[in-house]
Amino acid sequence: MSVRLERTPVEGAWAVVMDRPEALNALSTSQARELTRVCAEVAAQDDLRVVLLTSALDRAFCVGADLKERQQMDEAGLLAQRPVLVAAFAAVSALPVPTVAVVDGHALGGGFELALRCDLVVAGPGARFALPEVGVGLVPGGGGTQLLSRRVGLNRALDLVLTGRHVDVADAERLGLVDRRGEDATATALELAGVVASRSPLAVRAARTAVRAGFDLPLPEALEVEDAAWHEAATSADRVEGIDAFVTGREPRWPSARGGR
Repeated sequence: MSVRLERTPVEGAWAVVMDRPEALNALSTSQARELTRVCAEVAAQDDLRVVLLTSALDRAFCVGADLKERQQMDEAGLLAQRPVLVAAFAAVSALPVPTVAVVDGHALGGGFELALRCDLVVAGPGARFALPEVGVGLVPGGGGTQLLSRRVGLNRALDLVLTGRHVDVADAERLGLVDRRGEDATATALELAGVVASRSPLAVRAARTAVRAGFDLPLPEALEVEDAAWHEAATSADRVEGIDAFVTGREPRWPSARGGR
């Protein structure tokens, strides 16, 4: 399998691991289907609190579409592949808990777009990012033209999309492409996952929904989204437990982590 699901040492944190070394995780049709399948598998885990999207390879996170496969396709074949790739990117976006891309090595084209589909990006010293599609007669098609501008602003996004230039981890951090940076990207991501996983699962999901759903709305409507999230958390058993744990100086035992509300 070119994509697999693994438990991590952090309770509630699972890893979706891309592992196609012969192609540096280039997204073939079959690998895209595997990614969609594994995303559905991880979403069904009862103890799920955080998902890490990562690579088993040192040199690459994912180098984008498999151009060797595409070279063998006619236009009809390329158009037939499109829904498969779209479904894979959508599956990452649809994961129901916070997602963290763990990038060390090349994240190019669709690989960069997979990272952009995640809530947070943690990068190691070897991380390299680019959307090089215009150099091979294509347009970024995994959400890159839209997600990148939302992350770094219109003009910075245009610079990267129209030139296809590569940026190293220091430049990526300066541009706002990277949220956390560490000498060991996996260790840094697991530390981050541990913090998120220790919080109220119900509150984390509600807060994440409020941030994401409200982002493109006018402020009055966005505040209504926030208010709905607040009410969901405020009327939950997690709120009662959280306040009691704080006042009594103990670690909380979240009811929502055990299937409660």
